[in-house]
Amino acid sequence: MNISVLGLGYVGCVSLGCLAKNGHNVIGVDVNEFKVGLINKGTPTIVEKDIDKIIAEGFEKKRIRATTDYYEAVIKSDISLICVGTPSSANGHLNLGYIYKCAKQIGTALKQKNSHHIVVIRSTVLPGTNKKVGEIIEEQSNKKLNTDFSVVSNPEFMREGSAVSDYFNPPLTVIGSENADALAVTEKMYENTNGPIERVDISIAEIIKYINNSFHALKIVFANEVGNICKQLNIDSHEVMRIFGKDEKLNISNAYFKPGFAYGGSCLPKDLKALTTLAHDFYLETPVLNAIESSNDYHKKNALNIILNTGKDRIGFMGISFKTGTDDLRYSPAVDLVEKLIGKGKDVKIFDDNVNISKLVGVNKSYIEEKLPHISSIMEENFRKLNEFADVIVIPNTLDDSVLAQIDKNKIIIDFVKMASLQNYPNYIGLSW
Repeated sequence: MNISVLGLGYVGCVSLGCLAKNGHNVIGVDVNEFKVGLINKGTPTIVEKDIDKIIAEGFEKKRIRATTDYYEAVIKSDISLICVGTPSSANGHLNLGYIYKCAKQIGTALKQKNSHHIVVIRSTVLPGTNKKVGEIIEEQSNKKLNTDFSVVSNPEFMREGSAVSDYFNPPLTVIGSENADALAVTEKMYENTNGPIERVDISIAEIIKYINNSFHALKIVFANEVGNICKQLNIDSHEVMRIFGKDEKLNISNAYFKPGFAYGGSCLPKDLKALTTLAHDFYLETPVLNAIESSNDYHKKNALNIILNTGKDRIGFMGISFKTGTDDLRYSPAVDLVEKLIGKGKDVKIFDDNVNISKLVGVNKSYIEEKLPHISSIMEENFRKLNEFADVIVIPNTLDDSVLAQIDKNKIIIDFVKMASLQNYPNYIGLSW
């Protein structure tokens, strides 16, 4: 393929070399004449493991060159990769000026081009940028998006120090576009790299890098806070985190990464509180660990507001335990929600097939009697009665489709777990989706 790379910084230089390594003819573009001169001598613009060899090899094989002339580069290529910087402004917003300037330049060049052109956004951008880039190119070129050209969002996942290896061995390659043909061409561009290719909605492709990096930052801070606690106890923090990482069923996995209702139960609240209290006893600051409970409480408030905003008074809960398949009510976020709704004057009924109030014992029994002393009077014996009573039906936990199918479709349904069979109902409301 003939490919132009706009921007010869970190992402652009690595992309330039690796694309040439995979047999493509690549033209680098940059306003900085010094960077252009380096590439035209077979020298990379950055210091990075293996990039010097790859750039030199591509230059020797005449697969790599660079120019300050964006017009020539776009005209002589079929695909343009936007790899320019997106620095933060003083108030924390991204400066997308370089992206939009590239879009204008591409649009100007496309005025004189008849073949379909693919624009691939590799830079880290905010949701909505793909759409804006398409609009700018249309305005500049008088060409039509997805007819004369297309725009693909394709975030990079390269780390400094291992960028070349990451390019060829990514955890996955994410691409999003309205044009299926453009997606197919982009996939072909990456056919010599390892790792799965995921076609996703454009907005997902645009936001995923921010989610990744924010979580990476969270992991570092979490590990550091754990390390500080362990140091006070003379415990090897690296060994603790090594064992932590060994659990690929819950710790390092997709477990719990499903947006939904707040956590509860007898373990998570208790153990988190114990760890933060331990840190406090040592006069340690653990802002991340301390923020977990308040964030969880905020999520419960959000759920309460969603229910209250329906303006309805008769609320039915399809479940009250802290998670599916148990009768454990201790620290159940659904119990907290019911308690607050009753306090707001709402008429609440509950049906939970797993909970038999007369059979509750011990701490479980004393907890619910303290939180909802009249719980027996608001429990329904079967789902049919709850369905008849409620104007709003709340789904706190996963339920079988056979049960969900019995819900009156005209009810307002508030789903805390994202049940697929409910999402086409006319009055469906998802908690975080």
